Amino acid sequence: MSRISHIELETGGLPAPSSEIEQERRVAIFDLLEDNSFDLPGRDGMPKPEGPFALTLSVQDRRLVFDTKTEAGDKVAEFHLSFGPFRQVVKDYFQICESYFEAVKKLPPSQIEAIDMARRGIHNEGARILQERLEGKAEIDIDTARRLFTLVAVLAPR
Repeated sequence: MSRISHIELETGGLPAPSSEIEQERRVAIFDLLEDNSFDLPGRDGMPKPEGPFALTLSVQDRRLVFDTKTEAGDKVAEFHLSFGPFRQVVKDYFQICESYFEAVKKLPPSQIEAIDMARRGIHNEGARILQERLEGKAEIDIDTARRLFTLVAVLAPR
């Protein structure tokens, strides 16, 4: 039961994403809820919390906030991450996404595939950074990290 069963993004005050990025966000949430691995370690001598978990991602004081609760709504953990380590990879991710969305409209499949491979590489780098930043706070597998990175990118200040 070490998984996320509900996820919410608090995007108040952020500019609306493009329709393509909004679609990426919806797909990431759907895929995340279908299959994920999210576990919290025990802290301060307490046993590790049991899932499934409800996760709210938000931005407070220009920091990414993971607010984790039980399905019943009891607070389990909250941790704040600096956007600094994500800044360049998020910028690269949005640039390659724009190139990909444009390529899909007018380029042949071979060129689209090359851009998509680059996009996946940047996405994997963002997921790796997220796993590193969550070390000791939450344990996630690479697929969960990839989906969460998509959501982190949407929340990142631009």
